[in-house]
Formats: sequence, C-alpha cells, structure tokens
Amino acid sequence: MSLAIFDLDHTLIGGDSDHAWGEFLCKKGVVDEHEYRAANDRFYEDYLRGEMDIHEFLNFALNPLAQHTPEQLNAWHAEFMTECIEPIILPKAEALLKQHREQGDFLLIITATNRFVTAPIARRLGVDDMLATDPEQIDGLFTGKVAGTPCFREGKVTRLNAWLEQTGHSLKDSWFYSDSNNDLPLLEAVDNPVATNPDDRLRATAQARGWQILDLMPASDA
Repeated sequence: MSLAIFDLDHTLIGGDSDHAWGEFLCKKGVVDEHEYRAANDRFYEDYLRGEMDIHEFLNFALNPLAQHTPEQLNAWHAEFMTECIEPIILPKAEALLKQHREQGDFLLIITATNRFVTAPIARRLGVDDMLATDPEQIDGLFTGKVAGTPCFREGKVTRLNAWLEQTGHSLKDSWFYSDSNNDLPLLEAVDNPVATNPDDRLRATAQARGWQILDLMPASDA
C-alpha cells in the first residue's frame, strides 16, 4: 500500500476553503464585513506570495470559532458546504482520488486550513485520513487558539512524520499532490511529487526539477 497525499485548497477543490469560509462569515453577518474581508484578503495575498505569518493568521481565523457554540458553527458549516464547497469540488480530482483508491493506496489529505473547516470536506471526498491545523478546544468549546504545530510549510513535514510513527505507514513509493510553492518541503520529502494546478513559482520549480505537472481544473478555468 502506497501513501497518496493531497493538499486540499486549489488542488482537490477549485478554490481556497479558508478564504471562502471567511467570505461566508462576512455574507452571513457573523463578522464585521468590511474589516474582516479586508484582513481575510490581506492574509490570502500574503499566502500567495509565500509571506504569510501563520500564527498571526491563525489568531485571526480561529477567533470566530471561539465566539459561537459548536451547534451554531456546525449549522453554518452545513450551509457553507452546500453553497461554497460543493460547486468547487473538481471532477478530475475526484477521478484522481478514485484512481489511487482502486490501486489500493492510502489516501491522506494534508492541509494548512484548520480542521473545523476541512474535516467535513475530507469526509465528502472519502479520503482515509486527514492532517490539518488543529484549533484548540477545552470542554468541547473552541478557544480561538491553535493546538500543536500548525500544518503549514515545514509544519506539514513535522506533522506527517509524527503521523507516520503513529500509524506505521512509510513514504516508500509515496505521492504528494499540491498547487503551492509553500508545500515545497513536503514535495521534496516524497518519492513522487506532483505539481497540481501549480502556482507560477511551483510550476517553475517543477519544470526545473523534472517533476510531473498535473492540471485538474476544468477546461474553462485552465
């Protein structure tokens, strides 16, 4: 059994679930629309440039979780899945997941986006397990803080190595699909790195290193 690892945002879905969740909160009136959208957009641009301060971002992104009950958050997330996520799930990505599943591979999503936002998406995609940035919870309530190592850049490798020790899986014949140059540390750690819907920096890196480049976006969006 080989390990098939997938980034989530802009890889298996045609958008960024973290940014989309922020937009959803703005539209619902859960947060101050003007201030929150401006900050959400700024962090997203920082991410695209590879300059995002993950701890500053998480202080911002996890704060709304601490302001509401899990029941209310889950109700909003169900709407979010229907309105924002289902329309951007990529058919070619689902076909790729099916291909690895039929080969008997173990399907693992590794995403920097927090687990509250992404766990339902991972269940929808039918993967075997997921590593994500974990929001801290005390007595079932979110605190607005992060628990453990954020699953971002080198943190993805740290989290994966801990998971490998816990589960007994290995990186022999492993695959990793990602769109972002932020994921270069993990792409370098697997046997089969695949630049998937890559940003310009990752495309250049993949071309220079002879890595496979894969486009899962619909033809109209390519």
